[in-house]
Amino acid sequence: MAGLSRLFGDRLGAVVEAAVAADRAGIDQLCLPDHLAIGPHTDGYPYGRFPLPPDEPWLEPLTTLAAMAAVTRRIRLATGVLIAPLRPALLLAKTAATLDVLSGGRLDLGVGLGWQREEYEATGVPWQRRGARLDDQLRACRALWATEDPVSFSSATVSFRELRCVPKPVQTGGPPLWLGVAAAEHNAARIAALGAGWLPIESDLAVISRGVARLREAFERAGRDPSDLRVRANAPVVRDAEDRVDLDATLAGLPALRAAGVTMAAFPLPVFARSPDELPDLFSRLVSSRDRVARGSAP
Repeated sequence: MAGLSRLFGDRLGAVVEAAVAADRAGIDQLCLPDHLAIGPHTDGYPYGRFPLPPDEPWLEPLTTLAAMAAVTRRIRLATGVLIAPLRPALLLAKTAATLDVLSGGRLDLGVGLGWQREEYEATGVPWQRRGARLDDQLRACRALWATEDPVSFSSATVSFRELRCVPKPVQTGGPPLWLGVAAAEHNAARIAALGAGWLPIESDLAVISRGVARLREAFERAGRDPSDLRVRANAPVVRDAEDRVDLDATLAGLPALRAAGVTMAAFPLPVFARSPDELPDLFSRLVSSRDRVARGSAP
């Protein structure tokens, strides 16, 4: 849910009310993106034109998900993606474990590296070797989430000895880790070693399909069942001749998305709704389409 000001204006707290409506409707997951700040060089965005103005407000995702956890009961709460290296490993482990406990085990932690050098510089985190730093961080979190205490861990960027980090997450082994990285060979190995799922940036079905195939091969090499791979991707948006979003045509593409290996389709709310009043009907239509696709009938 990026671009929330388009939907809620200056009432950003209404995103919590939207979570209640989504929970009641039967939506599977709510997902929030992450930026600590936006610098002046959005032309460095590697996926085309940066889609939001520099003064767009970005709610801190773990804080916001905690507020959503308090008012929902079943919906899963996700980040997509949290720029994990900007947070110390111990702080991330503690915050995620706390949120998992408060939500009753409903956290899905989607992480990535981000693209803005300015955010790294402002938090004092080296931009270089950020991928290796992410690996160390996630392995440290997994160690801190394990049932045995005290815990020691040593790596190039994260080290500690004889620590007790309690409470432990409700979910065994900690919240599932979803990685928002390109499906290159080294990233496929990273996901197979550490992750439960993949968050492709692309919505091109051919790109996603190739990435899923590579990830399934990496799962096999790691001794994991390829069918356990989870993939969440944005549903490709279809627009009409007047450039308006065509929800019916977009939903008609769900079977193709599933055939490409996607297990969860994402729908950015500000793209598909013009006001909060439209959300209940949107949620109802998404749930109905999901159920029809699951039955093998047309959405």
